[in-house]
Amino acid sequence: MRVCIQRVKRALVTLPATGNITGEIGVGLLALLGVGTEDSENDAKELAKKCTELRIFEDDVGKMNRSLIDVGGSMLVVSQFTLYADCRKGRRPSFTEAAPPDKADRLYQVFVETIRNLGVSVATGAFRNEMHVELVNDGPVTVWIDTAQH
Repeated sequence: MRVCIQRVKRALVTLPATGNITGEIGVGLLALLGVGTEDSENDAKELAKKCTELRIFEDDVGKMNRSLIDVGGSMLVVSQFTLYADCRKGRRPSFTEAAPPDKADRLYQVFVETIRNLGVSVATGAFRNEMHVELVNDGPVTVWIDTAQH
């Protein structure tokens, strides 16, 4: 699994077809989550735990020493199969390493539920829908995590 997390002051997702907001948070993390063909439920659970415990929020002296849990922040999780784009050949990305939709949705849900079970408020995008994501990046702080690299 791959996740690009961004520390935010606020973030929201709307569906352009309707203008409806599907998820919105204040201070916390925006997580763009990609699921690969080789990923498992264990990967989803471990990655969720890592994201909530990663110390990327500042403490009282300005050092990144607090986690999402420590600051009482929320997480907005948006599915993002394009994180598995392979652009090494030609000009059109290949997405063969992205999990098929049924598997991706299942592991996306495991990721979201694990975060909830850790006591973090979670909002989501709309799986397999075109979405507009708005955010106020705080820092900016952006971190990339890939379970295959651990």
